[in-house]
Amino acid sequence: MTNIAILTGRLARNPEARETKGGTNVTGITLVTDRPARDRDGKTYKDENGYTAKESEFHRVTCFNGLAKTVEQYCSKGQMVSVQGRIHYTQWDDKDGVTRYGTEILADKVDFLSAGSGSSENDDNTDAPEID
Repeated sequence: MTNIAILTGRLARNPEARETKGGTNVTGITLVTDRPARDRDGKTYKDENGYTAKESEFHRVTCFNGLAKTVEQYCSKGQMVSVQGRIHYTQWDDKDGVTRYGTEILADKVDFLSAGSGSSENDDNTDAPEID
């Protein structure tokens, strides 16, 4: 059995990095993907500018350890990336005792498809490494 997710899209916001009490680096990104919008009959249609209308979907992606640090350093809002990982489902009870559910992608690999502004001190080096 296999659980593999591959997404290509743009970052909706800058990465959010943190470190766990145990010292694990964790970086979260929100990836936006587009797909053709469809009418009630299941057909695609054009927007007011004559282009195929799109619908956007937002995906939570979580990176760990070295990948987390690289994504934090080299990624920024609007950058195009490709993420490969696995779908992870969570369930928890909120402070009011209501059961909540969440879905995220736990990233194994992030490919940088466009340059981001990043937080690197050396702005001349915009070539980010491919990280597995």
